[in-house]
Amino acid sequence: MAPSTFPQQPVELDAVDRRIIQELVNDARISNALLAQRTGIAPSTALLRTRALVERGVLTGYHAEVSLPAVGRSVQALISVRLRVHDRVQIDKFTQKMPQLPEVLSMFHTSGVTDYLLHIAVSSTEALRDWVLDYLATDESVGHTETTLVFGHHKGLGGPIPENLPN
Repeated sequence: MAPSTFPQQPVELDAVDRRIIQELVNDARISNALLAQRTGIAPSTALLRTRALVERGVLTGYHAEVSLPAVGRSVQALISVRLRVHDRVQIDKFTQKMPQLPEVLSMFHTSGVTDYLLHIAVSSTEALRDWVLDYLATDESVGHTETTLVFGHHKGLGGPIPENLPN
């Protein structure tokens, strides 16, 4: 569903686009008929506008939210990673490798003292220790890590789509 490249600048969105986006943020499984009703447009228009938002790189996916404990991954951690050397080859290698590991829920490439922040989920604290040893402590490009256990995670709604985006 995601376009090959994401827009680097804000995309022009009118009030209908913003309403469609907000409805999909609130409920990505909303039917096209209900989306059309809630946004005040015809179902065919809602479908065309939604497809256009995908093609323009505004909508990049629809996601299922999974209960991690229900699938045996009740221990979550945020791991700050500092690379040993800031060599482009090492950065690219690490950037490609980490998201491919099934335990990695998300990865952020950051500035400052920490180069990366990994959000991972595993089955136990022992599995967390093993994961850090197997994938970070033994990685020649990693200079330092700091692991923080996550006691709770509360996803925000992302707020309403700003009205002051370009029209």
